[in-house]
Amino acid sequence: MTVWDDLVGQERPVETLQRAVAGDLTHAWLLTGPPGSGRSNAAIAFAAALQCAEGGCGTCHDCHTAKVGSHQDISITRTELLSIGVKGMRELVLRAALRPSGSRWQIMIVEDADRLTEHAGDALLKALEEPPPSTMWILCAPSVEDVLPTIRSRTRHVVLSTPSTHDVTEFLVKAHNVPRERAAYAAKASQGHIGRAKALATDEATRSRRNMVIKLPLLLTTPNACLDAAANVVNAATEEAKALTEVADAREKDSLDKMYGVVERGRRPREYSPALKELTDAQKTRAKRRILDVVDRGLMDLVSVYRDALTLQLGSGSALVNDEIRTEVETLARRTTSESNLRRIQAIFKAREQMLEFNVPALLACESMMVSLHLHDVA
Repeated sequence: MTVWDDLVGQERPVETLQRAVAGDLTHAWLLTGPPGSGRSNAAIAFAAALQCAEGGCGTCHDCHTAKVGSHQDISITRTELLSIGVKGMRELVLRAALRPSGSRWQIMIVEDADRLTEHAGDALLKALEEPPPSTMWILCAPSVEDVLPTIRSRTRHVVLSTPSTHDVTEFLVKAHNVPRERAAYAAKASQGHIGRAKALATDEATRSRRNMVIKLPLLLTTPNACLDAAANVVNAATEEAKALTEVADAREKDSLDKMYGVVERGRRPREYSPALKELTDAQKTRAKRRILDVVDRGLMDLVSVYRDALTLQLGSGSALVNDEIRTEVETLARRTTSESNLRRIQAIFKAREQMLEFNVPALLACESMMVSLHLHDVA
């Protein structure tokens, strides 16, 4: 088993990265691909292969520590906040200037290069223009357009693609021992998103939340029903985000208390209060981002239902994403028109843009969207 085995459906990008490991190198790389394509996994596999004496055997100390995130010469920057600021990037640039502890590379992975602020991008740019000979940068982003032009022009670009349903199914069966029928469902429902497919295949709560969302279109028959649906989507996302973040929040708070020697009902150093406020603010921002991410996944599930209705209305013969609710999709196709369903899909993408790009509150964006999805057509 090599470090490349977990990269699902990415044969051509893997070949490019393997050639680089063999000697076709440059000091900065940009890995792009749609959500769920495995950009971060590809970056870590590439870094492991560069540190490995055998080019990514998957079993040595370098490969193992790279995979679990503890390799001393691989720094991974990821964020659950809305952006990566200049302070964090300057710290990373200073670390990049150090010589590696081992005999190979100092590798800096930035998983969310599309979230760099303008000033953070400027700080990174200086490091890319004059890189130390033993330092390599690996940046990840959804698309090349999401990265500042000055940065992408100084990197070598590798494009990952959305894995096929077959590839995702086989991965879930072989790597996670998921029953084939459930693996096939998860692969199709996730639309090629590896992380989403794994969650759908292994977590009943995730499947239940998705089932709630994909059954909404036929329920949007009145304005009140539309508002209720928006509230249900956001509330479900909030609960899921809370479950995902509360353990990390408590661990970070406990770590901060120990750092400053704070005990229950004990005295607190003067520096503790501003540090606690900074931590609390960061956790609130992270929670907000996590809620937006969960809502966004739900909106893409909604898009898949209207896409299925269009498939039936236009007679394209393509397989349905939501074949498990084919009866409901057929009803939706009869009660609507293809033109109105195209408008509904546009309304969903508009809501995503409002939330992710213009900071519109999730509930407000979803309420406006659900009203636009109102089921009042008569085909």
